[in-house]
Formats: sequence, structure tokens, C-alpha cells
Amino acid sequence: MEKTMHAQTQSETPRPRVHLASRPERQSLAKMVIRLFDHWGLTTADRAAALGLSETNRATLSNYRKGEPLGESRDLIERVGHLLGIHKSLRIIFPHDRDLAYRWMTTPNARFGMSPIGVVRQYGFEGLISIRRYLDFERGR
Repeated sequence: MEKTMHAQTQSETPRPRVHLASRPERQSLAKMVIRLFDHWGLTTADRAAALGLSETNRATLSNYRKGEPLGESRDLIERVGHLLGIHKSLRIIFPHDRDLAYRWMTTPNARFGMSPIGVVRQYGFEGLISIRRYLDFERGR
């Protein structure tokens, strides 16, 4: 009987709200990701794909460059988190070759049969996660 009451109490407890970054945090994230895309040398279409935007959505990318905050989308903020995680892993894997770390996303990779950004373009969010997992694995070797 006690177990049943405990289960009911847990199910009645409200779930915590997912906290999306504040406006200043989202502005900072937008600046960081645009700077990262510049370092990686991504095309506009690649940038849009990495953020889950339409290829024709240049205005949003332009707004981020001008200092507008990222949208209040959990998907968008998670994508930026993965992109920054990829960057961190690349800097750890290639500590003495910043140029290689920056070129890695656009260089064809035999493991993937295409460039890592190609994987992101072809498979979307799942491709982004795959690239991050691969680098996290390589970093831990």
C-alpha cells in the first residue's frame, strides 16, 4: 500500500520546466556559433543545415551575425551545444594544429564517406550527434 501511495505522489509532482538560455546567453551563443562557422569555412547552406534551418533562410543567419539572439527553440540550442562540443573535441584532438581542427568539418573523411558537415547536411540532427559521438570516442582513446 505504501508503494502505491509513493507512486501516486511521484506522478502528481510537476515536472521541472526545461530552462532555455536567457536572451543574453542566447546572444552570446549566436556570436560563438557564427564565429565557429567562420573558422570552419562553412557555406551558408552548411550553416543553415547545422542549425536545422532552411537552406534559403539567410536572414536568420545574418541576424545572428548582427548580434540577435538564437531563437527560443530547444532544438536550436541543443544543436549549438553539439556544435560547440564538436569544436571542443577537435581542439583537444588537434592541440597543436588549429588549422587542421578548423578544416576537419569540411574535409572528406574516409570513415564517413564524405565530409563531417556532409553527414550533418544529409542526416540532420542525427548526423550532428553522430559526429559528436565519434569525436568524443576519439578524444577518449
